[in-house]
Formats: sequence, C-alpha cells, structure tokens
Amino acid sequence: MITLNDVKNNIEIKTYMEQGDRFLGAMGFTEHSLRHATIVSNIASNILKQLGYSEREVELAAIAGFLHDIGNVVSRHDHGQTGAIISMRILKEMGMDFNEIALIASAIGNHEEEYGHPVNNIAAALIIADKTDVHRGRVRNKEFATFDIHDRVNYAAEKSEVEILSDEKIIRLNLKINIEICPVMEYFEIFLARMMMCRKAAAFLNTNFQLVINDARLL
Repeated sequence: MITLNDVKNNIEIKTYMEQGDRFLGAMGFTEHSLRHATIVSNIASNILKQLGYSEREVELAAIAGFLHDIGNVVSRHDHGQTGAIISMRILKEMGMDFNEIALIASAIGNHEEEYGHPVNNIAAALIIADKTDVHRGRVRNKEFATFDIHDRVNYAAEKSEVEILSDEKIIRLNLKINIEICPVMEYFEIFLARMMMCRKAAAFLNTNFQLVINDARLL
C-alpha cells in the first residue's frame, strides 16, 4: 500500500509543491510550502487517530493533508479541483488502490471554503487541519508597515494548537493572538467562513468544534 513516505519521496510531487509555493509567493500569498503541507498532514492524521479511526484512514488523511495544495502549481484559482486531478494521476501511477485514490481526491477537491464539503472522514479531517494552520511563520513579508490583513492576522498568532478531546467529542483550536498587532475582530473578518467550515467538518466526525482565543472561548 502507498504510504505517506512514498508520497514525500516522489520527486514529481515535491517539485510541483515547491514550485506552487514559489508562484504564490510571487503573488503575495502567505507560505504554502512543504512546512504547511507537513503540518496539515500531521493534524489531519492525528484527528482521525485520536478519534479512533482505522490505521489506514489515518494514513490516507496524512497523504491528503500533504498533497492538498499541490494544485497551486497551476493556479491559485480552484487549486483544490486542480490538485485533486493532479493527485489522482500521480497516485494511480504509483499504484494506489482506486478506492483510496477516490477518497483522497475528494478530500483535496473539497478543502476550500468557496465550494468544499466534508464528504468523507478524510475530507473532514483535512478541512479542519488546513483551516487551523494560522501562525506567524507563514508570513513572507518582512516589512511590518506594509502588512495586509492576512499578514497581520498570521503574524499576530503566536501559538496555534489543535486539541482533540476524544472522550468529550470535541475538536478545539487554541490560539494565542497578540492583540497589539491584530485585534481579534480582524481574525474573524477573514477566518469566520473557515471556522464555520470547521464546525461542519467536526459535525461530520460526530464531534463539536470549539475556538478558544487568548483563553476565551469564542465558538
């Protein structure tokens, strides 16, 4: 069976992901490098693992999380759809089972808030993992005076942690935001739709999604 390590060691995948991140940088977007891919992969797989899903589903969530932004090599626009098609072709060539390819492709194709839905367990875990990666390490811009709202919100996030309370059926995002850099309201201005998507994804996994910012529960 194809594993996460097989995917990580595929030179075509690595090249497309690195180039896609470079293209986004040229357009002024925050970091979408192998760092983001690895974090999303780890969070997605950990969600399913902590909730008691099968070992193979955990591995598939890790693979989907790692591949989810590969479509940026073509365009930021509809990159989820493009990434799903690219991943289907590569995973088929690698010899992955067609049913597993279908799960991964649907997860990648449904991870964006403009059109995405938690259509299966892997997609639900991927949505939560992707939308909760908020951290100052994702800011490329080094000139604070020229920060836009996305730069400010990410730079203000000094800590971001996804906590899974399996016994209580809760998935919680714990954030520490420096309000001298960015008021909490600005976080909601750009992330409210993403947090609502996380709620739907958590519900699909029979859990509740909570958002805690600076020790205050806001969702």
